[in-house]
Amino acid sequence: MKNDISSKLFKAAKEVIPGGVNSPVRAFKNVDGDPFFVRRAKGCRIEDVDGNQLIDYVGTWGPAILGHAPQCVIDAVHEAAKEGVSFGIPNPFEVEMARKIVQWLPSVEKVRMVNSGTEATMSAVRLARGYTGRDKIIKFVGCYHGHVDSLLVAAGSGALTHGEPDSAGVPASFAAETITLPYNDLEKVRAVFAEMGDQIAAVIVESYPANAGLIFPKEGYLQGLRDVTSEYGAVFIFDEVMTGFRVARGGVQELEGLMPDLTAMGKVIGGGLPVGAFGGKAEIMDYLAPDGPVYQAGTLSGNPLAMAAGLAQLHEMDKLDGYKRLDHLGAHLEAGVRSLLKAKGMDYRFNRVGSMFCLFFTGEEIVNLDSVMTADTAAFRKYFTEMLEQGVYTAPSPYETGFISMAHSESDIDTTLESMEVALGKV
Repeated sequence: MKNDISSKLFKAAKEVIPGGVNSPVRAFKNVDGDPFFVRRAKGCRIEDVDGNQLIDYVGTWGPAILGHAPQCVIDAVHEAAKEGVSFGIPNPFEVEMARKIVQWLPSVEKVRMVNSGTEATMSAVRLARGYTGRDKIIKFVGCYHGHVDSLLVAAGSGALTHGEPDSAGVPASFAAETITLPYNDLEKVRAVFAEMGDQIAAVIVESYPANAGLIFPKEGYLQGLRDVTSEYGAVFIFDEVMTGFRVARGGVQELEGLMPDLTAMGKVIGGGLPVGAFGGKAEIMDYLAPDGPVYQAGTLSGNPLAMAAGLAQLHEMDKLDGYKRLDHLGAHLEAGVRSLLKAKGMDYRFNRVGSMFCLFFTGEEIVNLDSVMTADTAAFRKYFTEMLEQGVYTAPSPYETGFISMAHSESDIDTTLESMEVALGKV
């Protein structure tokens, strides 16, 4: 793959940007390479500055559920921008977006917009602490909830990619308030609550952990978390930044039939623009300023361009019965991958829900971070590099989830499977 211009840009970027990138996983450290720079993206394809065209399964890490630059979103942003790009004053799009979220997520009675998934989880945790008057929270090893001090403890995603589950700069006193437990082990959660339940403000969990690959909960696990938090009066926070409005209209909580107390959202509801949100029970949300004692604010929260883009995307998904279509495409990919693995005698694991998927280079059953870490990273590097040469872009880390968009076709999936056959043959 040609990379002359990208190489020059990366060299220049490293002089003025730490590591040459504005988010660590983009640096390609885990695949022993240098990143390419994108010139444009349309549909399910991206084109880099050297003219290479790739079928994209990263989709800006989830938001591009319709594909890149869908006309409905472009039109919505254009029309909104003509009236002004930011106000710092309430605008009608905020109200419409809040009503749409409340309509699609039965657990959410009130919602507040923010600017990122990190802001959403940070604010949800602060709100849970303010509401309960307690300090400690429980999170799970391998679950990533953004780069919040109290949550960047045994994290996943980019933190895993670089071999440092914790980050420098996080005070030990902050981390001390965070109890980290293995995912899918309900008995350990119950044991902690039995010991210190009156100190625990919240349990926060990725609905389906998707920043350490894609991990599914054991039967009854999520309901067990719901039950134990209810028993001890702790707030149950569902992080649906990735899965919300992606795996179903109502996210994982719709699929699992759960009612969390608070939900963190982002990605899809911004149509590709910076966005986040958190919402839940009115009783809890009313603790937020200006009505309550928990302070949270943001100059660009509810930005009219982001709200217009997100609304256009959600309306289009509704109109096209998009979740049914995405599940069909996902099933098509899954059947092909499983057929390839069987034909080649490879004992790898493939997890999928709707349009989200992950191929694990291990024969271990995937139940938590320990099983994820048994994956063969050398095999993944070979696979990633060859897929890139074949014209298919997957996440440059074995600890990330892939995304299918409405812009992908059955033909694109078939082309991808042909590329996978070649790539797996070189692993």
